[in-house]
Formats: sequence, C-alpha cells, structure tokens
Amino acid sequence: MPTTNEPRVVITGMGIVSPLGIGREPFWESLLEGRSGIGPFYQFGHEPLPTTVSGEVRDFEARKLVSQQIDQKTKRAYLKSLKVMCREIQLGVAAAHLALDDSRVEMSEVNPDRLGVDFGANLMLTHPEELSRPVSACLDDSKKFDFGKWGEHGLVKMFPLWLLKYLPNMPACHIGITFDARGPNNTITLGEASANLAISEAHRIISRGSADIMIAGATGTCVHPMKSAQTALQEELSKQDGAHASRPFDANRDGMVLGEGSAVFLMETLQHAQDRDATIYAEIAGAGSSCSATPDGKPRITRALLNAMKQAVKNADYCPDDIGHVNAHGVSTRQGDQDEAMAIHQFFENRKTPVPVTAPKSYFGNLGSGTGAVELAVSSLELHHQTMIPALNYETPDPDCPIHVTSGAPRALAGPSVMNLNFTRMGQASCLILKQFQS
Repeated sequence: MPTTNEPRVVITGMGIVSPLGIGREPFWESLLEGRSGIGPFYQFGHEPLPTTVSGEVRDFEARKLVSQQIDQKTKRAYLKSLKVMCREIQLGVAAAHLALDDSRVEMSEVNPDRLGVDFGANLMLTHPEELSRPVSACLDDSKKFDFGKWGEHGLVKMFPLWLLKYLPNMPACHIGITFDARGPNNTITLGEASANLAISEAHRIISRGSADIMIAGATGTCVHPMKSAQTALQEELSKQDGAHASRPFDANRDGMVLGEGSAVFLMETLQHAQDRDATIYAEIAGAGSSCSATPDGKPRITRALLNAMKQAVKNADYCPDDIGHVNAHGVSTRQGDQDEAMAIHQFFENRKTPVPVTAPKSYFGNLGSGTGAVELAVSSLELHHQTMIPALNYETPDPDCPIHVTSGAPRALAGPSVMNLNFTRMGQASCLILKQFQS
C-alpha cells in the first residue's frame, strides 16, 4: 500500500509503433476515428494458416525513427547496430526513440547513472530464411539433414552475430547503449503479461529511489512465419475477414488476430517532471500480478486475474468503485474472453454501478508481449484526453460474458482511473492501474 513519503510516478513520454500508426498522434487519431489496423497479411503469405488477416505495422523503417537527442557519432553507431536487430527488437528500440522525443527531456541534463530501462519481450524466433543456407549445406545425397555436417559445413554459413538478433534482452540493451542509460536494466519475458510487469517494476525502481527516470515498455509479435504457425497450433485464430475479425466478448467471436507492435514510456517522479515543466499523461496508481494453475498444470485464468486485480486495487489504496473503466485483455478467443469476463464480473459484482469495459485488441489484434504496452498507451491517452475508446465489433452480447462492454462512439470518461488487464494462456496475469494526473 502506498505511503505518504513515496514519490508519485508519472508518464511523461510515449513512443508507439503499432498497426494503427507510428507515433502518439496518428495512433490516437485512429482510435478516435474507429479505424482498425487489421488487414490482409503484409510481410509473408498466410497459406499455411487458418486465417487471412493480421495487425501489422505498415511502412515501418527503423532507420527513419531516430531520436533528436543523440549526436551524430551515436546515431551512426545505432544505425550500424540495426543489422543485429530482428524486427521485434527494431520495433521496441524505435518506440523508445519516439518516447524520448515525445517527453522533451534534455538528455544532456540527465544523470546517466540515474536513468534505467525495464522492458517486456517475447522469446524471439529465427526467421526461416536465416537457416535455409546453413541447413542446405548439411543435406546428404538423399536430401536428409546430417547433424554430423553442421560444425564444418552449416555453422560457417550462419550470420556471425546471429544470436544477438534474437535475444529477448536486446531491446533493453540497445536502448541502454544508445541513450547511455547506466541505471537499472531488466527484461521480463512473460508473454502478454510482460508489459504491465515491466511498467510496475520501473515504478518500484523509481519509488525506492534507485532511478530518476525509467524508459519502460514492451515489444512483441505473433506475426512471424514460425511463431504464427506455432500460435495456430495452440490458440483459436479468427477465420473472419478484415477489420471485423477481432471481436472481444462478442457472441460471434471465433478467435484471436495475430499482430505486432511496441509502446515505450518515459516515467519519472512527479517532482522531476514538474521541475522541467513536462507534459504529464497519467500517473501510476497501483499494480498486481498472479499465476494460477491446477495441480495438474491447467491454467486458472479467472483466479489469476482476480488475484492480480485485488493486489492492484490494494496497492493503489482503492476499492472497486474507484475504477473508472477496464481496458480488458479481450483476446477474442471463446474460452479466454469467457474466463476474463467472469473475473471482471466477480471482482466488480458489488460495485454501485456496472464498470464499463473496453478491449483495444479489437483494433489491432494480439501483439504478443507488446500488446499490454500498446494497450497501456490507449489507457494513458484516454486519461489525458478524458475520452474512453469503445470496443470495435461488439454487436451481440454473449451471456457467458456478463460484463458491460462499451461500443459505438468515443465517450467521456466514466471516472479518473483505468485498470489495464493482461494474461497468458498459461494462467499468468498482470494488472496496472493508471489515474488522471491531479496536482
């Protein structure tokens, strides 16, 4: 529970690289217009998959998204380092560049020992094209792979720095190097739950006085030749077309939509932000997390979400009536949405008025580890603009999802706080509560 001597922590910068647009303003404009970022596959063919659509970042060029805060020498080093970043890493690092510029912080005035990085990321998979030549070099006369040839014939054809392109801690490393952030640096790889956990950890680092500023966020993707196929084997994928495919909590939902994206936030103490006259988007109020499963390993998503919500509300010194609305995980699978809806229903069942629920994935799909960060950007902008963004494609209520999902046009906030929920199919859940900044 917060104490009076704990510093308040606020968000003063946002960098967003998403299917709805690149940058804070294009992203918010797309939300206000109810524009979906879901469309036909862009990066590779969908033929092996039971779906034809995805939420991908169009027209993304990391070389063009470089912060004005770095000098020419650092810029050259950064551009050179792009060759050892896979697309997921590039998305995250580019979002950090945008966040730094959006915050208007003068890096020359920041103590690098008091600047840290906390990031969420997926376990990253190699692109098949990188393995085709090395594997081909190890085929025997019958075209079968010969493990005995790998050391001499296959490994030598691998890109020498191949491993660095796919380590999940590399977004945080590249950000730390580029911006000379010598403070705490950590990476959390817990699937869709990662972003809320990274933000909450960054909050604690600042609160306990270990940093003045934290660059925190997450990057991720489900759009990848191998990862897409893997997801198709483990999850329901929507077979519906175009912008209508992602339908969180709707009775006619039939599965998630694959997506990619990243969002990064600059976080600092309220005093530090006020001293430099920064724009404050939102304030961190509380956080919670949980993992729940049966003794035989089956996930208990409803229980994990209930635990996380209880922790977050207690941490914020709130009660359920203090929550203005919920930005749900809303993954659009039949069982996942039902489990989440039951958790929200049970947690808020004694509330004086029904809690409004919205679901940002209806706009862009499931972005893997990046999903919670991009959804948190929605939450922050909702508070900043005092406008709640409704869910897309919610047309037919599902009796198995007894919650009050918003639809239609954007509307005024129901209250000055928002609860952000995320979970994984393994039963890991995270919850973060933001509130409007009031001096």
